Amino acid sequence: MKQNILKYIIAGTVMLSVSSCGDDFLTVKSSDKLEAGAPASVQTIEQSLASAYQILLFDNYANGSYNSVVLMGDLRSDDLYKGGGDANDQAGLYFLSLFENNPSDVPSGLWNIYYTGLSRTNGIILSCEQATDGTEAQINRFSAEAHALRAYYVHYLWKMWGNVPYFEGELPDPYLAKQYTADEVYKEIMEDLEFAISGDKLPSAVSGAEAGRVTKAMAQMLRARVVMYQKDQSMYNQVLADMVEIINNPAYGLMDNLEDVFLPSGEFCKESIFESNQRPEGKDWSNSWGGYGTNLPAFISPNSFTDPDGVFIGGWGFGPVRKAAYDMYAADDTRRAASINDWTSVEYGKRFQDTGYFMRKYAARKECNVVISGANDLNFDNNLRIFRLAETYLNAAELLVGGATASGAQSAQTYLDAVRKRAFGDKFEQNKVTATLENIKKERRLEFMGEGLRYWDLVRWGDAPKVLTESNAEYSSTRTWSEATDKYLPIPQGEIDKTSGLGEFELKQNPY
Repeated sequence: MKQNILKYIIAGTVMLSVSSCGDDFLTVKSSDKLEAGAPASVQTIEQSLASAYQILLFDNYANGSYNSVVLMGDLRSDDLYKGGGDANDQAGLYFLSLFENNPSDVPSGLWNIYYTGLSRTNGIILSCEQATDGTEAQINRFSAEAHALRAYYVHYLWKMWGNVPYFEGELPDPYLAKQYTADEVYKEIMEDLEFAISGDKLPSAVSGAEAGRVTKAMAQMLRARVVMYQKDQSMYNQVLADMVEIINNPAYGLMDNLEDVFLPSGEFCKESIFESNQRPEGKDWSNSWGGYGTNLPAFISPNSFTDPDGVFIGGWGFGPVRKAAYDMYAADDTRRAASINDWTSVEYGKRFQDTGYFMRKYAARKECNVVISGANDLNFDNNLRIFRLAETYLNAAELLVGGATASGAQSAQTYLDAVRKRAFGDKFEQNKVTATLENIKKERRLEFMGEGLRYWDLVRWGDAPKVLTESNAEYSSTRTWSEATDKYLPIPQGEIDKTSGLGEFELKQNPY
């Protein structure tokens, strides 16, 4: 499946002309890009769209920083420790896990990556407004894809930093953008998603050569994440209707086994609503803005490791799974073996905060590291499963127990049972639970272990102060979470410095 959306990315690389830096919105000049508002052909728009999709391939080794979007969530949860060589190995990530980042050590790679995505999608939207050829349906689809991708990139800036600069179109001299409040950014994200979803601009699903492109279902899933994180109850009925529409679409279905979703053969499977499309080539230590591979598998796999079965290979030892997370699974729950590798009885190089348990879904598999070019550890070809159908079921269950309604919706119990039946197989009846909010919360943790959702769920539920406050001397993890200082990360000091003394463009730092 690797040839699909990648052909658009490869075609678009002629437009990138980047090596060691991205499209920094604070420094980019209009002369660096296609002229704003100039006439654009379908070929030009497709090439620009490819460059916007390529951002999906950068959010694991971002701007020379190891800021995987998965780990940026899970390292702050109750599922993982930071790991690595010692506390100072990627110290910014250790401070992240303890909620102790300051503006000088905050992991900033994703700030640069996602602002590059914002800039590129802005250019596509402008180009669509000046298209010189192509059908109305083609141009509408391109524009809807760009709006959905812009919403996706901005929603991570919004969740991580909250009060961030935002802009549309091309920036005028002095090429700076005004800072929006988190609520203002939410409004902009929602406007983009409404544009993408409305009017049948996007197909509900894609397959074959189009696998990996934005669909209406992808935009609906993103709207669900954003609305539920914002706790915007005025949109709950609409989001539930979106979930029902996806669940009822025969193009989607749960795979028989969770393990199968994360195998190479599971890429773009029937459970996949949206995922990246990595290839084992091109990324190198000197150029983190090129290539198509991912570093995540090497980052999270045990160091100096030899798998007795020859399936997995060693890595750097970051992100060890907490024993409590391993123990939370019932004995009959097949998701434990699909989500966590138990290496407690295998020899390897034990590192900082070692538990013997490591994430399995994106673990370093030998078959996913047949590198064509570039550095081996940067070029695994594991696709990132961004949205999958199991989340749709559990979103619907949670919304229903919260009082949302939608035509055609089944019961919360039905949706919860669908996920648990896959997990327990013929042992389902002995493990059936009632669809209460607490049980749905537990189910999300079990289902999405290692997929980067846990921290964001704890924050939106209001559970973070209790769950994420701990004193754990054995694993060097003593921390306290406060919404006032920990919901948003400090804005990187370099970004603050760039705007110092510039009046309306001067960035205001988040509390920390």
